[in-house]
Amino acid sequence: MKLKLSLNFRKLPIILFITAIATGVLTGCSQEEGLGFLQKERLHLDVEHYPRVDGSTATIPLSEFFAAAVLGMDLEEARQYIVHNKTHEAYVNLIDGNADIIFVTSPSKEELSYAREKNVDLEVIPVVSEGFVFLTSADNPVKGLTVQQIKDIYTEKTTNWSEVGGSSKAIIAYQRPENSGSQTGMLELVMKGEKIMKPPMEKVVAEMGMLVDQVAVYTNEEDAIGYSYYYYVTDMWQNDKVKLLEVNGIYPDKTTISNGTYPIRTAYYAVLRSDEPKGSSARRLLKWILSDDGQRIAEEAGYVKLGK
Repeated sequence: MKLKLSLNFRKLPIILFITAIATGVLTGCSQEEGLGFLQKERLHLDVEHYPRVDGSTATIPLSEFFAAAVLGMDLEEARQYIVHNKTHEAYVNLIDGNADIIFVTSPSKEELSYAREKNVDLEVIPVVSEGFVFLTSADNPVKGLTVQQIKDIYTEKTTNWSEVGGSSKAIIAYQRPENSGSQTGMLELVMKGEKIMKPPMEKVVAEMGMLVDQVAVYTNEEDAIGYSYYYYVTDMWQNDKVKLLEVNGIYPDKTTISNGTYPIRTAYYAVLRSDEPKGSSARRLLKWILSDDGQRIAEEAGYVKLGK
């Protein structure tokens, strides 16, 4: 049966399928019984049968931890079997049949259009929770912004930090390139149809890590603002010269993202083609990822398990 993916931030123009996996809850078990349950729950694949995986930069550690667990290897050994070509390239590879499963942010309009062009239906399944976050210089006196204030900055209605409780300094607002995961997130999760300003080319930063660093060092003052995903900023590209901003009075952390109180929530998704065979290694891997054991491994990798 075909179901439409129901997400607060997007009504996708392509039919998507959601796989719901029910997992049991251990109650009253001894430690040995609990470990035995997890051992039975753990999926085991050899290298030859491991699916072809692709994905975004921010999900590389997720892929590596999953591969290590399922292949029965240490992390260093498993890394040689994981290659991520960034979000857009991963979608293209999946649609073209050059990948079996990808770990990415939600598809952009262009990626959905390409899927339709190739007569490919996509299954988009959330596998870990994530927050879309805004960052500024650690020296910026502004503690947080509302969603509306963020929209006003990125539509150039607000151009000075003094208008949102900060110093009298022009706001330098960075963006990411079109079809990058974070730019798609900004358009779909925050702007929601409002036209984002067209920035000068030097304010469009190709790499997420470069964006974090640019926000940190721009004239060594508190001028800049940028956006990214919580996991990337806190685990993959830490910089003590930037800080995360509260949004609508809620600071982004693992608790507020998982319980739904942080207002700009999304997920990292596993995406498959709808014609991926039942019982394939990609489908078996996805089923395990959504199990208690798979979610525990995701947490070990530093991600936020699926919440509300």
